[in-house]
Amino acid sequence: MGHVMIHNTRGKEDVERASLAFVVANTALSSGQEATVLLTIEGVRVATKGYAAGLQANGFEPLVDLIQKFVQNDGRLWVCGACAKPRNITDADLVEGAQIIGAATAVEALVNGAQTLSL
Repeated sequence: MGHVMIHNTRGKEDVERASLAFVVANTALSSGQEATVLLTIEGVRVATKGYAAGLQANGFEPLVDLIQKFVQNDGRLWVCGACAKPRNITDADLVEGAQIIGAATAVEALVNGAQTLSL
């Protein structure tokens, strides 16, 4: 089994890209791959409670549904700690299944062979 890490920097300002990250991640999971979505910059907001409600890009499922499906199927949802801090996002603000991580965690996944895709 391989490991795919999808990097997303977008939120409400580009719902299509934010949604596409989870479409790709869900596809990876359903094809038997390990999948992680790494959220950085404004993308960290996607993992906060209530943020994705009502967001839906044309032609995509609602963002909240894409995120829930990903987490329910054992996808890892990583929130960049360096990006969360200036936005005052803490663990208490996150949806179930999301976790704040440090750069070392992402680097370790890369060193261990995770294939990356940035959207």
